[in-house]
Amino acid sequence: MKMNVLNGKIRFNRNELAGAFGDIGTSLPLIVGMVLANGLDSASVLIVFGALQIATGLLYGIPMPVQPLKAMAVIFITQKLTGDVLYGAGLAIGIIMFFLSITKLLEWIQRAVPLAVVRGIQFGLGVTLASLALKNYVQSDSIAGWALALAGFIITMLLIGNRKYPAALFLIVLGAAYAVVFKMDLPILAQSAGFALPQLHLPSTDGILAGLVLLALPQLPLSIGNSILATKQTVADLFPEKKVTVKKIGLTYSFVNLVSSFLSGIPICHGSGGLAGHYTFGARTGGSVVIYGSIYLIIGLFFSRGFEEIVKVFPLPVLGIILLFEGLALMLLLKDIAGVRKDLFISLAVALMVVGLPYGYVIGMIAGSLMAYWMSKKKISSW
Repeated sequence: MKMNVLNGKIRFNRNELAGAFGDIGTSLPLIVGMVLANGLDSASVLIVFGALQIATGLLYGIPMPVQPLKAMAVIFITQKLTGDVLYGAGLAIGIIMFFLSITKLLEWIQRAVPLAVVRGIQFGLGVTLASLALKNYVQSDSIAGWALALAGFIITMLLIGNRKYPAALFLIVLGAAYAVVFKMDLPILAQSAGFALPQLHLPSTDGILAGLVLLALPQLPLSIGNSILATKQTVADLFPEKKVTVKKIGLTYSFVNLVSSFLSGIPICHGSGGLAGHYTFGARTGGSVVIYGSIYLIIGLFFSRGFEEIVKVFPLPVLGIILLFEGLALMLLLKDIAGVRKDLFISLAVALMVVGLPYGYVIGMIAGSLMAYWMSKKKISSW
């Protein structure tokens, strides 16, 4: 089935359905953590997140997802901040990104940061995602988790790239069967059905100021490096026919947060990892993101009261395998500069900073750019 929507054709087929789960390993655990640890309204979070997924899928026509803002999510969970601070942070970073977009500062940053640095950011993020998958997800259910992850890994290795039998569909079925047998309480799930709508919320002045200082400012370097620059480059890598600008990415980043903040939704962004994940598991149009968003939207509208139970249908070991291949897909984007030793050196140096340093994205972006300009000035091309 095909339909013309704004920027091109959106398809709904088995590959778009499979690709729809390509980013679930990144998004779902953070959403669960934020809802359960801090008492957010699950209906609001799921409905808004799902609706904005659908909007970006339709707008871009490619698998351009939205994801929870990672640095914000981690700080929010670990420091047990209030919902008002979170919504204030979303409003603050939405305004900041709007300013950066309309003043063309994002375009200036894009021109100033060499491709080798962006490749390093992508590679570093890939390493981070793969490490997270192996350390936190795969080992979550002890021996049973390892067995489930191994089965998922074998299935993915055998079917990755197969358009007739997409790997993600088999992974999701495997995980759901495991959850139904060993994890879920189906009677409780059945009793949780009921209609819900998102709650309106007006962030307070104190919430906006606290959100700006505690959450938005620590998040901003990661967002510029990954959500804007690396995402723009990943679009160019995977969909070279699409002319997506950093201004457009920045404006939709701003819009989704301005909307989410007033509807009790979590702050969100675009991300190169999510785009690569959808693509790796088969998606080629925005249909995958529309499907993915629809899942959250339906759960939020009709099953949010059983949130803790229904999320068990996606076991962490299976999410870990999806996340692992999402990370590997990002790392493989380094291949186009692997033959240029100078660029490879810069990329790997940036990746190490991203992985190993606090505020590694901004440090890597600045240090890598300075390194590239110094090498260019000294005419250092090889060793």
